[in-house]
Amino acid sequence: MGIVAHVDAGKTSLTERLLYAAGVVDRVGRVDDGNTRTDSMDLERKRGITIRSAVVSFTLGDLPVNLIDTPGHSDFIAEVERALSVLDGAVLVISAVEGVQPQTRLLMRTLDRLRIPTLLFVNKIDRVGARYDDLLADIRRLLTPAAVPMASVAELGTRAASVELLDVRRAELGELLAERNDAFLERYLEDADVDHAGELCRQVARSAVHPVYFGSAMTGVGVPELIGGIRTWLPRATGSPDDELRARVFKVERVDAGQKLASARILSGTLAARTPVAVHPVDGPQYQTRPSGIEVYGDGARRPADRVEAGQIVALRGLKSIRIGDQLGVRTQQVGQLFAPPTLETVVSARDRVRLFQALTQLAEQDPLIRVRKADDITVSLYGEVQKEVIASLLASEYGVEVTFSETTPIHVERLDGVGAAVRTMADSLWTAGVGFRVSPVAEGIEYVLEVELGALPRAFHTAIEETVRQTLHQGLCGWEIPAVRVELTHTEYDSAGTVAADFRRLVPLVLMQAVAEAGTTVLEPLNHFELDVPTDTVSRILAHVAEHRGVVTQATQTHVEGTIPAATTHAFESHLPTLTRGEAVLTTTFHSHQPVAGPPPTRPRTDGNPLNEKQYLLHLNRSV
Repeated sequence: MGIVAHVDAGKTSLTERLLYAAGVVDRVGRVDDGNTRTDSMDLERKRGITIRSAVVSFTLGDLPVNLIDTPGHSDFIAEVERALSVLDGAVLVISAVEGVQPQTRLLMRTLDRLRIPTLLFVNKIDRVGARYDDLLADIRRLLTPAAVPMASVAELGTRAASVELLDVRRAELGELLAERNDAFLERYLEDADVDHAGELCRQVARSAVHPVYFGSAMTGVGVPELIGGIRTWLPRATGSPDDELRARVFKVERVDAGQKLASARILSGTLAARTPVAVHPVDGPQYQTRPSGIEVYGDGARRPADRVEAGQIVALRGLKSIRIGDQLGVRTQQVGQLFAPPTLETVVSARDRVRLFQALTQLAEQDPLIRVRKADDITVSLYGEVQKEVIASLLASEYGVEVTFSETTPIHVERLDGVGAAVRTMADSLWTAGVGFRVSPVAEGIEYVLEVELGALPRAFHTAIEETVRQTLHQGLCGWEIPAVRVELTHTEYDSAGTVAADFRRLVPLVLMQAVAEAGTTVLEPLNHFELDVPTDTVSRILAHVAEHRGVVTQATQTHVEGTIPAATTHAFESHLPTLTRGEAVLTTTFHSHQPVAGPPPTRPRTDGNPLNEKQYLLHLNRSV
C-alpha cells in the first residue's frame, strides 16, 4: 500500500499514526520535531519533508501491510513513480483546508490510469478553515466523480472535531454503484436489500469507485475508521508462492561500505538467498545473478531471511549491477514512464572532478531520472531548485564532496522534421560491418523496427545495434535528446570470420546521425503549466508579470490565474512573486509540453565525439581506445 499526497497534506503524520495503531511505535512521531520513523535522512528531518520513499511493514488485525511512504514535493515525483509500480492499493491524502492541489490531481490521474484501488483520506479536519461539502464537490469535480463519503464530521474545524461512519446501505451509495454496473442495477431495482458492501468492494478493486474518509492524523480522529476501510475495501495481494518468480526492483540505495541494497516487491513465486535468479534490466540483455543475502520487512524493521515469497517486500544484497525498474525471475509487462522527465539541468563543480563524477553516478543509480553528463562540464538533470540542496547535502554527507551549482537552465529536446535514410556497406566502412537506417517522426517514444530478416545476423549483433541506436539518440543535431522517433533497420552486413559486436557499436552512430541530419530536427523547449492564487488587488500586476516572462494566461479570476510559461523563465517568474503580492502568492507548476524555440536553436556540448564530423569522431574513438 502506498500513501501519496501533495506536499504538507500529512502523509508522514498519517504513516506515524498507522504505525502507532499497529503497535510498531509506542509514541507518535512528529514531522516538526524530526522524529518520524520513515523520514530517516538528516535533511528530511531538518526540512520536514519526505525525500526518499520509505518502506515499513506491520499488521492491522490479520492483514499484513507493506506500507510505502512517498515524497509529496513535486521535485521528488520520480520516487513516487517507482513506488506506484508495486502497489496493490493506495491512500491519497488531501488537506481539509488547502483542498485539491495540482500535485493531488496529477497523482489521482496516475492512480486511475494504473487502475490502482485508492481510498481518499481528508486530513486536518480539526484545523480552522477545514471544509466538508464544498471539498467533496471539488473532489468530485477535479479528481473523480465516483467519490463516496464514508463518514460525516461533527464540529468541523475545531479541536473537538469527530467523525461518524455513514450507512453503507444508503440510497446515495446504491445509486452510484448501480450507475457503474448494469448487473447490480437490475438487482438493485428488484431488491433494495441487495449487497451494497460486496458490490462496493468489487468496484473499489477495479478502481471504479473511491471511498472518502475524514480525520486528523495529528489527533488520531478518524484513523480507526480509515484502518477499517483499508482492511475492508482494498484488495489483498493475490500472487501465489507456487507460481514462477516475478519480482520488481523499485528502490536502490548504498549502505555499508558502499554495498548496494535493492528493495523489491515479490509479485509471485519464491526467492531464496544464494540461488541463481534471472534479471531482466530496464534496457539491456538478460543475465543471471544470485543475492548474497535477503532481508524481509516486518514489524517495523528488516530481518534476515533465507527464503521469501509472494506478497512480501524484501531488501536484496550482493546484486552489483541491479538498477531501479529491473525485474527478477520471469519478465512481466513494463510500466511505462508515468510522469514527465526532468526539464532542468545545472552544472555541478567541485575541486575533485573524478570523485564528483563517481559520487553523482552512484546517486543516479538511486534515482535514474537524475542523468549525469560529463562533457566540458559535469551536469545533472533536476525537477526543481529544492533538489540542488538535496544533492549538495547527500554529496557532502555520504561522499565528502563539497559542491557548487551554476544557474539552472532548461533541458531542450529535438523533434524530427521529416524522413531521413542512410546506408554504409562493408565496402565503404572502416569496420567489418555494414548497416542502414531510416528515421521518421512519431508522437512519442522510440520505435525500433527490423526491416531486415532477423536470422540474417547473429542475435548478439542485433543487440549491439539496438543498444547503440538508443544511446546515440541521446544527442541529436544540436546535442539534445531525440525522445520520439521511429528507427527502421534497413540493411545489415557482416563477415562471419572477422566481425565483432564492437564494429557495429562504432559504425551505428555515424550512419544513424547521417539519417537524422537528412531528416532535420527542430529544437523544443519545455513548457510548464502554472496555477497561481494571489490577492485580488494584485491580479493586473500578475498578468503583466506573466507576459514579461513569455507566459500565456488561459484562465483568470479575481484571485486565481492559470496558464503556461516556459521552464526557462519559471524560476525568475517565481522569484519576483513575493514582492508583487506581499508574500501572499501560492504558485504550483507542473510540466505541460514542449514548444519550438524562438530564434536560433540552443546547442549543447557533445559527449559522443560528434558522429556528424567523421574525422572528429574517429579521433574520439582512438582516444577512448
